[in-house]
Amino acid sequence: MNTILKHLCGVGLTSNHVYGIHTSAPIAAWAKAKTPRRFLEYNRKIFPPQAIGEDPRPAFVCHQKTNFKYSPKKLWYIASFVRGMTVDEAIKQLSFVNKKGAVFVKEAIQEAQELAVKNHNVEYKSNLWVAESFANKGMMIKGIRRHARGRMGEVRYMYSHYFVRLEEGKPPKDYYKRNELTPQEQLDSWLEQMRKRKIVNSY
Repeated sequence: MNTILKHLCGVGLTSNHVYGIHTSAPIAAWAKAKTPRRFLEYNRKIFPPQAIGEDPRPAFVCHQKTNFKYSPKKLWYIASFVRGMTVDEAIKQLSFVNKKGAVFVKEAIQEAQELAVKNHNVEYKSNLWVAESFANKGMMIKGIRRHARGRMGEVRYMYSHYFVRLEEGKPPKDYYKRNELTPQEQLDSWLEQMRKRKIVNSY
């Protein structure tokens, strides 16, 4: 009798365990993803064949580093710093930036450089430049900090995402396009504006 009961209990436990496994898929489908996935979909994009005489489309690779312990506000300055640089120049400059976030950005750029050569048909790994570089807020863990007189305060542990897109070729001379005119053209434009001024006497 005891053997039969043990056998029945064992079957019941096994069936419940299997039931839990099978119901976990629908629950996971509704669960919110903790890491961004849309940025990496650009790597799977297929472009149509180019026409004869059309400028060759440069190869590119998108890469991300997610949920590492660093403030997204601090990381934004480092991400903006390397925009428009060549890969070698960005890695060299980040080696001398005395900030914790520079290590994460440098690792992400080096990983993207390896992926470009390995998976995206880039011939020379030095022939790349940082076309996009930006940071975003990752997950946030809330904790409790004790204060005087038995009060409690909230402390937030911030995590960050970093995104980078490397493009084949040489970087533009003026990435932000702040002023496309040469110094002489700027001077001529300013003189033209000064000559066209009209003096109006108001009485």
